[in-house]
Amino acid sequence: MVTGVPGWLRNPERVRMIGTGVAGFVVAVVVTTVEGGVSVPADWVRLVFPAGLAAMALPARYRALSLAVCAAFVAGVSTGESVQLGLAAAGLVFISTCQDPARRPWLGLAGGSAGAAGALAVALAGGRGLYEQPFAFVAAGFLLATLLRSWSRGQALTREAAGLRSQAAWLEQRTNLARELHDVVGHHVTAMVVQAEAGQFSDDPAAALRRIADSGRTALRDLDSLVVHLRDPGAAIAVSQPPRLSDIDELLAQPLRQQGVTVHVRLDPEPGLDEAGALTAYRIAQEALTNIARHAGATAAWVELERIGPDARLRVSDDGIGPPKAPARGSGLLGIEERVRALGGTWRLGPRPGGGTVLEAGLPVAKP
Repeated sequence: MVTGVPGWLRNPERVRMIGTGVAGFVVAVVVTTVEGGVSVPADWVRLVFPAGLAAMALPARYRALSLAVCAAFVAGVSTGESVQLGLAAAGLVFISTCQDPARRPWLGLAGGSAGAAGALAVALAGGRGLYEQPFAFVAAGFLLATLLRSWSRGQALTREAAGLRSQAAWLEQRTNLARELHDVVGHHVTAMVVQAEAGQFSDDPAAALRRIADSGRTALRDLDSLVVHLRDPGAAIAVSQPPRLSDIDELLAQPLRQQGVTVHVRLDPEPGLDEAGALTAYRIAQEALTNIARHAGATAAWVELERIGPDARLRVSDDGIGPPKAPARGSGLLGIEERVRALGGTWRLGPRPGGGTVLEAGLPVAKP
């Protein structure tokens, strides 16, 4: 922000109002004090001021036209002996151009130029020589008004761009929050359901209840962190679940194993992913394993992460019922697509050879 500049100078509409007022004052002073030296009686010139005031009550397009006509009249009746009328013509051109609703105003310039040409023709016909002053006054009024309009439009675009950037940042924060809510809390709730179902047939239901309680406490902690972010969008999104690839085997696969599904996890110790890439791989595996637990009816699942050239390939597959013919793009798949697209990677969901489902994601490596 520019410092040392009065607040009213940073408000384009206020500056335009002040400029219009100053120009109107100049017009009023000039046309009400003009005496001889004009090509029509002075009383005709004095009618311009009330006509200009009346024009301000018209709609914008007619207001600009009426003021342009006034500018043409004042410039046309000026002579070498009434050079001060050029100031009034410049003021009227300025106001007409400022009031013109067209993106590229022309009425004020056209009217003022026509009047200046008329004044020149009268001067030449009367043998008074060239009289080019009205052209200079008209050009000055039009240039000042055009500069003011351009500055005003630039300020408006700057404010709009700042608002759009702020809105985009807010939407990005909400999108990140929605993904975290779905991935983190949804995973814990799924784990609780699986543990509760498995505990009904377990020889140690107390252990199942303890695992459910642990999952519930973790979900509550994560939920509290996300609610804090809802109240304060500037706060960082933080959850208790660490984004470590090793937790895919230690934490994410456990609900499936408790469900009786054999889960094989093979992770490249050096996949080349940075923190953002590792978190993306973790969340994709989390969503895929959660979906297997909910829908697949599988007996075995595989999670593989390996580096292949410039990409780290994550592959999560199962031997269950396979993907639906038209997968619904719910929050889970949408979150995967958003995460992968943010890193410039690719992904696909399809049937696994031999039966089941396979989800593959290629993430660009960050480390050579």
